[in-house]
Amino acid sequence: MSTWTKPSSQDAHLEEVFGTPVAQLYDAAAAGAAPPGVRRALELRSFLALAEEQVVRVRDRVHQYTAPDADMGTLSASELRFDSQWMDAALSARAQYVTALRELLRAMPPPGTARHGPLKLDQPWATTRPATGASPVGARPAAQSARGR
Repeated sequence: MSTWTKPSSQDAHLEEVFGTPVAQLYDAAAAGAAPPGVRRALELRSFLALAEEQVVRVRDRVHQYTAPDADMGTLSASELRFDSQWMDAALSARAQYVTALRELLRAMPPPGTARHGPLKLDQPWATTRPATGASPVGARPAAQSARGR
């Protein structure tokens, strides 16, 4: 299953921010019509969806091991310890992806305010050239500076 079709906990937030369903955002990104910020947000969303899938898998496995009708002879402390470490890693990754996605969305300009084309400066640029024969300020002939004045 593609990460495009995997649900994530941030889908509603993305749809609220961009005003478009996530599937349509992915279609626009695939067609090259999405701005870089949208593509980056979708990339983070894909990573988040995978991390959340890992959390669900480990949770379900632990529930299966510890179900009231499960065979007590199949319980393994080492497997539960491994699942605990895996859960820590998956939850940490999930938290970091959520934070990164929210920070990216907060830093993006509101929809419809993106600039098209190069920045325009309000003030004209002025350049100056040194007068002919003038030396730069503080420059001395090499022989004079070597003698110490």
